[in-house]
Amino acid sequence: MHLVYPLILAVLLFCVGLYGVLARRNAILVLMSVELMLNAVNINLVAFDMWLRDTLHAGQALTLFVITIAAAEIGLGLAIVLMVFRSRATSDVSALRDLGEPGAVPAPGAPPGAPPGPRGGPSPSPSGGPSPGPSPSPSASGAQPVRGGGSESA
Repeated sequence: MHLVYPLILAVLLFCVGLYGVLARRNAILVLMSVELMLNAVNINLVAFDMWLRDTLHAGQALTLFVITIAAAEIGLGLAIVLMVFRSRATSDVSALRDLGEPGAVPAPGAPPGAPPGPRGGPSPSPSGGPSPGPSPSPSASGAQPVRGGGSESA
C-alpha cells in the first residue's frame, strides 16, 4: 500500500478539524474539531508504522495512548462546557470573553468594581499618565546593585 493515500486522508481530516476550531463558536463543536485533528494524527501514526514495518509497532502503541488522552480531554472539556452552560446559559465561545484573564485583579486600594490595570497592576490615572505614588527603591524591593565582576570596555 502506498503511503500517500493515508497521508492525503489525514491532511484533509486535519484541515477540516482546523477549520472547525477556527470558525466554530460552539464549544462542543470546537471540541469535536479537536478530536478530528487528533484522529488525523492517529492515521499518520498507523500509516507510518505500517510503512516502516516496525517490529515494536510503536505507531500503534502511540495511537492507543493518543486515544486515551483524547478521551480524558473530551471528558474534561465537556465537564467545563457543562459548568459554563449552567452558569451562563450559553456554550458560545465568543460570549465567554468576559470571564477575564487569570491574574487580572483590581489594583490595591481601588474601589470595588474598578477595572484591572495592565497585567493586574494599578489602573492608569484619568490623565493617562502614571498613577501618583512613590516608586519603590531598589533597596526596598530587595534588589542589590550589581558590582563590577564583568569585563569593562576601553
